Amino acid sequence: RELFLVSENSTSYGKDLGDLRLLETLLPELAAIDGVERVRVSYLQPAETRPSLVEAIATTPGVVPYFDLSFQHASPTVLRRMRRFGDPDAFLGLLDRVRALAPRAGVRSNVIVGFPGETEADVDVLCDFLAEARLDVTGVFGYSDEDGTEAASFDAKLEDDEIRARVERVSSLVDELTAERAAARIGEPVTVLIEAVAEGVAEGRADHQAPEVDGSTTMELSTRQLEEVHVGDLMTATVIGSEGADL
Repeated sequence: RELFLVSENSTSYGKDLGDLRLLETLLPELAAIDGVERVRVSYLQPAETRPSLVEAIATTPGVVPYFDLSFQHASPTVLRRMRRFGDPDAFLGLLDRVRALAPRAGVRSNVIVGFPGETEADVDVLCDFLAEARLDVTGVFGYSDEDGTEAASFDAKLEDDEIRARVERVSSLVDELTAERAAARIGEPVTVLIEAVAEGVAEGRADHQAPEVDGSTTMELSTRQLEEVHVGDLMTATVIGSEGADL
């Protein structure tokens, strides 16, 4: 029922074939397959998320307006050390373009704190960005060396205790922001893919919720609905409450 495209960097699809816009072509073809009701894309590199791809994900029938944007950080200094591109203004501008086309789009991301050379001021930049970005879900990870990576040889490594403290600080903020974002969806219509039905309720995922990582949606069902609703169905509902990332 739902086709989930996963890769190291989905925005690079087609580079090796000489056409960087192949993903924009592929999405409507996948959505047209009989039996596929939703198509979802993961792992978008913000610097490569071009306007045509934003439009394809936000407006193609059958493709959910879901943007898994791998920001990793918001401080330009830290991003450069990561060999990545971007800054808060560029990232917020991308989010503005997404929401101009799909105001209820789901946006998730992951960030790394404690990268070699990261300062308290860099963490402040990240926190300010997250507060303004209004993401649905953000994964927070502490930096650790990986053999064979360039960063493993960097100087200015942070102590493990400091990395843990920064993870706790950003995670605490993210928990608040995630709950606020879910609460802001109260009153919105959602389309839910049913994954379980039991004891008077159905549980599944709305368009902005990917499997296992973005929370879930629980729906109260009447006796008649309990008899008619099955796993794999798509149901429309209105959000009446939230708990954390869950609706």
